[in-house]
Amino acid sequence: MVQQPGAKAAPTDARLGRIVRLLSDNPMVVVSGTRIAAEIGVSRSEVWRLMEQLRELGVAIAGHMLTGYRLESIPDLVLPEELRARLAGTIFDRHIHHFFRIDSTSTAAMEAADERAPEGSVFLAEQQIAGRGRGANTWESEPSVGLYLSVVLRPALPPTEVIILALAAGLAVRAAVREVTGRECDLRWPNDAMLGGRKFCGILTELNAEITRVRHVVVGIGINVNQTAFPAELEGIATSLRMETGRTWPRTDLAAALLRALDREYQHLVTANTEAHESILRRFEQASSFARGCHVQAPENGGIEGVTEGLDERGFLKVRTAQGVRTVMSGGVRVVEDAGRG
Repeated sequence: MVQQPGAKAAPTDARLGRIVRLLSDNPMVVVSGTRIAAEIGVSRSEVWRLMEQLRELGVAIAGHMLTGYRLESIPDLVLPEELRARLAGTIFDRHIHHFFRIDSTSTAAMEAADERAPEGSVFLAEQQIAGRGRGANTWESEPSVGLYLSVVLRPALPPTEVIILALAAGLAVRAAVREVTGRECDLRWPNDAMLGGRKFCGILTELNAEITRVRHVVVGIGINVNQTAFPAELEGIATSLRMETGRTWPRTDLAAALLRALDREYQHLVTANTEAHESILRRFEQASSFARGCHVQAPENGGIEGVTEGLDERGFLKVRTAQGVRTVMSGGVRVVEDAGRG
């Protein structure tokens, strides 16, 4: 059952989700194997096999085929059955692909998009074993405590304007966190969200495009939700919603709020392109302490250092340097006092 990096993961067997839902609906009660078999339409021996698979995936289930089964604790799983009903009317309510363990949701989404997966397809995982951030960075993906998802979009945009989707995704993260937790987060151009000066969310935007048009875009979002600690190399840099608020948060609530907010931003963008584009730029600047008046360094064009002066009309970062205003078109921008950190 242990998946090695590079191996293609299979989506979660829908029967696993149905078993978890049945046991969750009967908390702390022993449910017979016969009843489970009847409700999901399999043999009792198949129920036993599925239970063993759930245990291997970290779901705590007591009992066995002869005595029945019960959940020892109700797991915080983000299952399609729960999520789909909360996304009715959005582009994300029909094609939700769940994985207990996968290399990377963005890799799976890009592969599916290349094979003509419909717009609005969602790929989410309980754990990533090779989660990706910008460039060569990885994303720490502890099982069932964070939110790891990627979506397929097919906007009528030229490749030079795809950055607007990363900014819109940042606004969607901000709206979802506000809705679920009541907290306001800070956005750092182009793809991070911060709380207490530390990063809790990263956004990765990848595209397949021709010279003048986008074929598809995958927006990957990783949110630290219920983590209580991070590896030593991330201490002082990373945080989670739980660490900032002192309580745990239901990940399905956050996933639903995030996808609803992303749907709102995206639908407005594709139906009212110019007006929505300007609105996203304006609201991103307002939500970011980083976009104006921040002393930064950027690696491109031999190195840029100066003070941020907002976003240009495409969504790229303007920086006033000793040589005049320069435009930063890629990530890797660091606040000068953070420049020595990893």
